[in-house]
Amino acid sequence: MKHRIAAAGISVLAVLLPVSAHAATSDAAPEPVDVQLLSITDLHGYFGDYSTTVPGSRAGDPAERVGGGAYLTTHIRQLQEGQENSILFSAGDDFSGWPDSTEWFWNEPTIEYLNYLGLDFSTVGNHELDRNMDYLRHMMDGTCEGRPDDDLCFVDSTGKRFTGAEYDYYSANLVEAGTDAPVLEPYHVRQVSDGNGGTIPVGFVHATFDGSLREGMSYTPSGYRIDDEADAVNRYAEELQAQGVQAVVAVIHEGFTQQGGSGRNDCRNPSGPVVDDFNERISPEVDAIVTGHWHGIVNCMLDDPAGNPRPVVQGGNHGRLISEINLALDPATGEVLRDRTVSTLHANTQDVEPDAGTLAIAEYWEARAAERGATQVAEVTADVRRSPGDVAESPLSNLTADAFLDAARDDVGADLAVVMPGTVLRDVTFAPSSHPADEPGSVLFSELVVGTLVDSGIGHGVVSGDLTGRELDALLESQWEQSANGAVTFRHLAVSGNVSYVYDLSKPVGSRINPGDVRVDGKPLTPHATFRVASTSAAFVQPATSAFAELTAATGQQRSVYNANDALWQYMAAGSPVAPPATDRAQPKR
Repeated sequence: MKHRIAAAGISVLAVLLPVSAHAATSDAAPEPVDVQLLSITDLHGYFGDYSTTVPGSRAGDPAERVGGGAYLTTHIRQLQEGQENSILFSAGDDFSGWPDSTEWFWNEPTIEYLNYLGLDFSTVGNHELDRNMDYLRHMMDGTCEGRPDDDLCFVDSTGKRFTGAEYDYYSANLVEAGTDAPVLEPYHVRQVSDGNGGTIPVGFVHATFDGSLREGMSYTPSGYRIDDEADAVNRYAEELQAQGVQAVVAVIHEGFTQQGGSGRNDCRNPSGPVVDDFNERISPEVDAIVTGHWHGIVNCMLDDPAGNPRPVVQGGNHGRLISEINLALDPATGEVLRDRTVSTLHANTQDVEPDAGTLAIAEYWEARAAERGATQVAEVTADVRRSPGDVAESPLSNLTADAFLDAARDDVGADLAVVMPGTVLRDVTFAPSSHPADEPGSVLFSELVVGTLVDSGIGHGVVSGDLTGRELDALLESQWEQSANGAVTFRHLAVSGNVSYVYDLSKPVGSRINPGDVRVDGKPLTPHATFRVASTSAAFVQPATSAFAELTAATGQQRSVYNANDALWQYMAAGSPVAPPATDRAQPKR
């Protein structure tokens, strides 16, 4: 297999001591072996046309215009010229591209670009987990699995179907729940040339931001856990040392930043988990720390716990910068000569010849995105309206709840679905939009995946969890919230079409819905019965306010591969032509 998935442990690597084909022929000390580490982080699919600025190299230097994958490719290949031992990698968050040309094809275009760039490996960031683990394996191995609707394995710019990454993803601290077994390989070793026909091993240990599984987009409530980053790095750095690997690099998808107004190669008052915590705990046997996640621009040489300086860097985001760390290895021992280590953040400036191959990939996917955006996915018989401010039940919120239920039943199971206030942002209209391909009654792909639901495009996942009847009743009661001065605020919580209830405004807040007046599939709500409820991951991660908190404690939570916008457009496509649902699921007592 191209990628090794650790099911119950990790493969044991052979002892990898420096090997030289020739003995020294004189008393002169041999020259150190140079190793170039080039890295990017938090690309997020920005390999197309993109332009922004970064700070100058030092405080007071003018900002520089940067950006774009075609320039990034050129700069990286120029930096690699003449370097026998050059290693190119990413510190994570390659995925969840905000550009339409990547997000609309579930980041498969990002894989095509990174394959073309020649990436050697990548660390799993939180956004690599924005769908589910099967989908990450799909991105790695090219299996056409990971979505129940089979909307994946697109044809790339070469005319071939998606076949996955030609490089590996690693994480030392993403483990199977209830075990210590890493989901992926936690580390690996690269052999570099010693210039004499032999090789020297360089080890890389990888760690994922430990809060990844609790974030709205990468929320994964069951099956996995993420352990402490520094502890994981130390564990496997020690293992590498036991195998004779003396040069060790940590690649961590967690970050830090520095004082505002600093240059990109300054290190002024750095702060954040990496410098406030990790650097002080990570073993002195680790010779460099490459980071991500914060989109910070900072290049430091910080003392390790033994008092020896080592590079601790973060190279921004979106392909704006390239981190270069040059290590000098003792050819006899394989140790890094710290006093010879040099670290630089290079700007991805736009004053070089753009790479033609990258331009071709980007132009292809831009054209595909325009084509997909103009594709009709459904028809509506009339406007499907939301309620601004969620002050009342609305057709679009009801339709969205039905879509969530349908998606969850297809994947992780659900008895009903709810849509939190603030989820639906704009109407789906019968009248055509300004898009030239739109017609009366037509709903385009671009209309549903961007701007209709909050965080659409990348989106929050659809999650299911179990509530008792009493907890479900409390969730419905949360629609009315009373402030300290007695004022009552109402924000509607939409429910799927198999749910109905009666509320009584004459009753006190918190007691306006009698559980016996709630029906799920026509049956009365009973306090001790269990109901599987689907909603977006944001509803399970944290409540919209102090209200709507019941789902955070739901048991048996499972993440669907569907994101919210996926669910909506797929549901409307399957049910086209779509009529606005009635707004009669919640009725006042008469």
